[in-house]
Amino acid sequence: MHRFLRLSILLAGLFAAVNSFAADATQPALTTEDSLGPVVVQPIEFPHNRHAGLRNPNDPTNSDPLKGGMEIDCMYCHTYARRSAVAGIPPLQKCIGCHQSIETVRDKPRIVELFKYWDAKKPVPWKKVHDLPDFVRFNHERHIKRFVEQQNRPTQEACGYCHGDVKTMTVARRSKALTMGWCASCHQQAHPVTAAGGTPVGNQAYWYSFQKPVAGAQKADVASGDAKAQDTNNVKAQGPNDCWQCHK
Repeated sequence: MHRFLRLSILLAGLFAAVNSFAADATQPALTTEDSLGPVVVQPIEFPHNRHAGLRNPNDPTNSDPLKGGMEIDCMYCHTYARRSAVAGIPPLQKCIGCHQSIETVRDKPRIVELFKYWDAKKPVPWKKVHDLPDFVRFNHERHIKRFVEQQNRPTQEACGYCHGDVKTMTVARRSKALTMGWCASCHQQAHPVTAAGGTPVGNQAYWYSFQKPVAGAQKADVASGDAKAQDTNNVKAQGPNDCWQCHK
């Protein structure tokens, strides 16, 4: 009996101590006041504005890093974006491949730090900025093919739809909400739900309430104002309202 009491007291004390520690521990900020997620501190402050920023027309030699960029295409470094689901982080070898030949910046603190990793044969431990939940699957290849290859839009414009105007940033920062509603609103404007053969079905607002089109449904009277009023006899779920498109 005494052993049972001692064990109960010990467990109660341990439980109280754990709760006290959890309450006092500093919890990481999941979101910020602008709901765009935390500001990510990188091991090296990579200057996107210098690499991807617009050239300075008054500096033809591009010698002043404070007055212009080099307009490097996003996919030169993030190579995987056009052929896989993830955009990828460039290997250190790609950075060194350029900077080992640019003597004018070898003494800059960022480049010195870069070569420290190279000499140590270690990758730069970059941290993810645009981090989606594990249950969300975003396919970069599909979006690059649509906007860049099919619609011939500039790469920076296409990437900027989700990543913001990165060419004006140093370390990248989330500038879009990247929530489910935010993604759906973009698709609803430019990516209609289609029936067999690719023809957009009527009443897009209904399908974008994430109701799955049902094949073989009865025709309804459109004039009746019924939210489901449309011909769905040949409708197949071929739009982004399919949950499995993002939640595989």
